[in-house]
Amino acid sequence: MVLKSTPGANIPIYQISGTNASRSLPDWLARKRKRALKEDADYSSRVELIQDFQFEEASNKIKVSRDGQFCMATGTYKPQIHVYDFEQLSLKFDRHTDAENVDFLMISDDWTKSIHLQNDRSIEFHAQGGIHTRSRIPKFGRAMCYDTNTCDLYIGASGNEVYRLNIDQGRFLAPFEVDADGVNCLERNPCHGLLGFGIEDGTVEFWDPRSRHRVGSLDIGGGGFGLGSGATALAFHRDGLKVACGNYEGNTLLFDLRSSQRTLIKDQGYGFPIKNIEYIDTDSVSDKILTADKRIAKIWDTNTGEAFTSMEPTVDINDVAHIPNTGMFFFANEGIPMHTYYIPAIGPAPKWCSFLDSITEELEEKPATSVYENYKFVTRKELAALSLGHLIGSNIVKSYMHGYFVDQRLYEQAKLITDPFAYRDYREREVKKKIDQERESRIRTTGAAAAAAKVKVNKKLASEIAEQGEGEVDDRFKAIFEDPEFHIDEESFEYKLLHGGQAGKKTTNSADGNLRDTPRALTAAEEEEQERENGKSEDESESESEDEDSEQAQKRKIAEMRKQKQEERRNKKLQAREQLNNSLPEMKVIRQSAESQQRANRAFGDQVQQLETDQERKSATTSEVRRGPRGEMEISFIPQKKKPVKRSSRNTEDDETAENGALEDPSNKGRKSQRYDNRRRASKNVFRGM
Repeated sequence: MVLKSTPGANIPIYQISGTNASRSLPDWLARKRKRALKEDADYSSRVELIQDFQFEEASNKIKVSRDGQFCMATGTYKPQIHVYDFEQLSLKFDRHTDAENVDFLMISDDWTKSIHLQNDRSIEFHAQGGIHTRSRIPKFGRAMCYDTNTCDLYIGASGNEVYRLNIDQGRFLAPFEVDADGVNCLERNPCHGLLGFGIEDGTVEFWDPRSRHRVGSLDIGGGGFGLGSGATALAFHRDGLKVACGNYEGNTLLFDLRSSQRTLIKDQGYGFPIKNIEYIDTDSVSDKILTADKRIAKIWDTNTGEAFTSMEPTVDINDVAHIPNTGMFFFANEGIPMHTYYIPAIGPAPKWCSFLDSITEELEEKPATSVYENYKFVTRKELAALSLGHLIGSNIVKSYMHGYFVDQRLYEQAKLITDPFAYRDYREREVKKKIDQERESRIRTTGAAAAAAKVKVNKKLASEIAEQGEGEVDDRFKAIFEDPEFHIDEESFEYKLLHGGQAGKKTTNSADGNLRDTPRALTAAEEEEQERENGKSEDESESESEDEDSEQAQKRKIAEMRKQKQEERRNKKLQAREQLNNSLPEMKVIRQSAESQQRANRAFGDQVQQLETDQERKSATTSEVRRGPRGEMEISFIPQKKKPVKRSSRNTEDDETAENGALEDPSNKGRKSQRYDNRRRASKNVFRGM
């Protein structure tokens, strides 16, 4: 699989899909001609980034949603709408319409709400479930733009009116009247909402939607009579001050809204009307602009006009869509498949196809090594050896750089004449090469001396590899045994730290290449015993040489480091054990009160009798309270009559006397309650009732 690359201005451009990049075949044909397709270069180099990214005949318009997850395209035949889901890399759905699409807009962040201008003077409003409603305009429409703040849809048509349709109110408003017939393009400034109308007479009028009046105009040339003449493309920069206008003659003019004089003019080069203009500002590049006609799409610098790169498909271009902050471009064209171009210099690949960043260089088409096909490049010295020096200056020998191009057939004939035995020498070399290959394939043993002769450095490591039977060393690592810079110093402190467990193995001395024994590193127990012995025999150690002292110091350092590591491990274990103990629940001792202890010391029979007494008392109560699991309470009781209170005879007589007195005493008129003698009176006159 090969990606077709076209290096424009030393900028690599990868064509992912298109007529000259891949070829799609039906499944039944692929199965039938499976063997024959192996030799088909076009079929083997196909790359299908998005499934069914094509139309039956041609595509008209293509746009990417604001969220960057969907792509909508319109084409023919039959007139239809395609929506592609980037996450699935495939066609989401397609819809057929009654008329061919002229222009469309996606007014939502995704594909669910869109407006389509048809070539039968109708405007279709599509929702997620299909077409929502349809409206018509008096004249044939050419372009549209939408104001998100006021919900106004502006439609440019073949007359001198720009129709306004308010989607919120659902009605047409008073149109804007321009000075000439035919509005080819419309654009709204995203910064301050200024409207720009490109007209057939070669002027661009700017209108303020708040005052509904023209505030200025620019003359860009290219004026004429008929459909498509004059201003054909328009684009505002996101800073709100720059505007780019394209005309019918293929020129792109850059203006600053604060001045009527153009800042730069760029000729497309082919003389076709400009169809698309788009400012490109990404993290990789800035101050770049894309202009496209039906033949080529160019990207150039807005300050100097210098060309950056270009994309030229083999079919006519109808529309161009750029995925923001990436280097990917979609082309709607007159071919069956829609084109996809990827330019890494402009930006990275989108997130849904990030794998393109890693496979573009691997699958890039390699350019040819020679400039001319069937020609041989030779120097002046080689030309003189072939006795063809007298041909310099003629049409047979073409000069190029520091040499010449000669026809391949002439070169072979001249070489055969000058060296008639060249074929015999060539045949002998080939026979010798084959014999050497057969000899290498035979099973043979190589002696240890031959293998040791090849090793100049690190002989110990080489012998270990040979003992383990790992085979020959890879060519990338041969320098380990040949270059003295890779010598392993086993006397170094770092090597002893890494190889402390090796005991009594022989090492190689870099000076003389002889093998000698090296003491192994001691374990922790041996180090402790050795430290005790060293403590007891301090007087004897004073007579040792300086070399032994240095070795003992190194061993002590190693022992101290190992002890320190052991203490760290021990501390970590203790900390983990303490954390585990803290996390376990504690056992608490509950002290019993004196009453509970006294109750527990009672005899079992007394406790049973007390329990029965409590139950009888409980059953004798008239009410019972039950509590539910959710906190509710249920009370049940038995109503009982109150027993009459028995009074003494003295109290009864006093009560009767008091009652009689209360009835006979005229001072007790109007008193409802009885007054008793033995009751405390609030009045100061105690004898009032006597």
